[in-house]
Amino acid sequence: MRFFSQYAGLQMPSSSRSTPNELPLPTGAELDILAVLWRLGVATVRSVHDQIGKGRAYTTTMKQMQLMTEKGLLIRSERFGSHVYEPALPKEQTQTQIAGDLLQRAFEGSAKSLLLGALSAQAASPAELAEIHKMIGNFQRGKRKSS
Repeated sequence: MRFFSQYAGLQMPSSSRSTPNELPLPTGAELDILAVLWRLGVATVRSVHDQIGKGRAYTTTMKQMQLMTEKGLLIRSERFGSHVYEPALPKEQTQTQIAGDLLQRAFEGSAKSLLLGALSAQAASPAELAEIHKMIGNFQRGKRKSS
């Protein structure tokens, strides 16, 4: 989640998105909320606030989630008399959107540079390196997910 907080400063204005159906990139604070919702699934503002509190007021979390709903990042519904929220997109889709944006803007479109930057920033375990190697092999064979 630290990556997301650091990435927040690189957010592009919504007018420069590549497709009209693409949601705006979430800010660092929005990604903190999304991370909680990806873990919990569907949750109330209180549940999210209890997870990320960080000294912020409950009303700040509530307002942030309302704004995220307006931006299309969250879906709000009413269940059992309470308003509950859930992410509009799966975690993987949001991560792919962020990675694609970062790839173009910070690494001049070079997947190699992005990968080397990520591996240089934080060491990967032998198991993670083996999984990365397997995933690269799958991409070379035209598969997107590892088996």
